Amino acid sequence: MLIDTHAHLGWKRFDDDRDTVVSRALAEGVGRILTIGTDLESSRQALALADRFPAVHAAVGIHPTDVLDLPSADDGWLEELASLAAHPKAVAIGETGLDYFHPAPEGSGGELAYRSRQAEVYRLQLELAEALAMPVIVHQRACYDAVVEQTAPFHGRVRCVFHCWTHGWAEAAALVAAGHLISFTGIVTYPSAREVQVAAREAAPGAFMVETDSPFLAPVPYRGKRNEPAYVRQVAEKIAELRGTTCAAVTDETGETARKFFGI
Repeated sequence: MLIDTHAHLGWKRFDDDRDTVVSRALAEGVGRILTIGTDLESSRQALALADRFPAVHAAVGIHPTDVLDLPSADDGWLEELASLAAHPKAVAIGETGLDYFHPAPEGSGGELAYRSRQAEVYRLQLELAEALAMPVIVHQRACYDAVVEQTAPFHGRVRCVFHCWTHGWAEAAALVAAGHLISFTGIVTYPSAREVQVAAREAAPGAFMVETDSPFLAPVPYRGKRNEPAYVRQVAEKIAELRGTTCAAVTDETGETARKFFGI
């Protein structure tokens, strides 16, 4: 089965037709959808959606651009996240990680303080994932070296998927060698994304998964429109083309990888 390993079903852009979006994905052979939390509220919402739709599972976590909404001290947020992670349909911690693309918000104390807080919250979630024996979904935008450095102490202790892969195979190979995975979005269908396409061609079976990151990053031929889980098929089809194989083969490979990684 196809598995969309990263979607944001709770976003407002799905409010008018969420049931239809899920039904359309199922009709396209998408047997599982992992909807992602980016803060405590959206993590609770992700779990509610997982309860509502049998095919949906959830990840709970704090996105790096949301870290300033947390108290400066722990003050219970980590305990609440751990409680959410105990839900039967919670299968990963995330989306967490680092983001150096977006500038520090006004009043954050500047880039250094903002990045330091991101690193602290990322580390705490990696520690939580280790304690709970759960995988981690990592956001890494414009910060490859930093996220690798901060993940390195957890190699062999926590397995991560570096979602929305935008780098080449050399960068991916180092992470895969450390026991982690990468995941491809609709970016792999863009003609300009040559490094990403090389990574999709070179990655061994079991080293990668597919996702939509919907409602963002719709693949060709839907580029520029709202993305949705049904379109993970276009991601798999493009990867099959790049690898000289069939969509069914990519579907089987990535589906099996996702089932094992997330336990779904």
